[in-house]
Amino acid sequence: MSKKKDVKETPAAEAVENTATEIPEVSELEKLQLELAEQQAKYLYLQAEYQNFRKRAARDISDARSQAVAGTLMPFLSVADYLGMAGVAAEKSDNLEALKQGLSMIIAEFDKALAEMGVRKFSGVGEKFDPDLHDAVGRMPSDDVPEDVIISEWNCGYKIGEKLLRPARVTVSAGKAAPEAEKTEE
Repeated sequence: MSKKKDVKETPAAEAVENTATEIPEVSELEKLQLELAEQQAKYLYLQAEYQNFRKRAARDISDARSQAVAGTLMPFLSVADYLGMAGVAAEKSDNLEALKQGLSMIIAEFDKALAEMGVRKFSGVGEKFDPDLHDAVGRMPSDDVPEDVIISEWNCGYKIGEKLLRPARVTVSAGKAAPEAEKTEE
């Protein structure tokens, strides 16, 4: 019978055993350097992610602006088309009634486009002057209209919801005209 040698007694087994015990331990400094390198890699990754986020957000904002402008202009494109057709018709026709009717249709289409945007016109004629809604371009004496009531309108005002886009430009009554002083001759 042959004798088997114990595995621990072979030279190869001794080499494995020596190598396992000879692995140098990583020093505290090396551990910290590895940890620092790992944290720096994470920081660079996060920085790159943040830059990508900023670029994506800027692109999204730009796209949203373009879509908002396109959405706003879309209802007015038909108005522009109608104005072009009216210009051509005005050059070719002397029919004043047809031109007036065409102009009325264009104004109605324009008002419809404004309404689609949530914009509404308002007038001030006959109302009491409100500096929050009206821009007085002048005062005029009137025997028929009380003081601080709007006599006429230069431009109508516009609101979107409750927000004022443009005040109505109006002329306001100054009340009854003061009688001129009688001139006395000396």
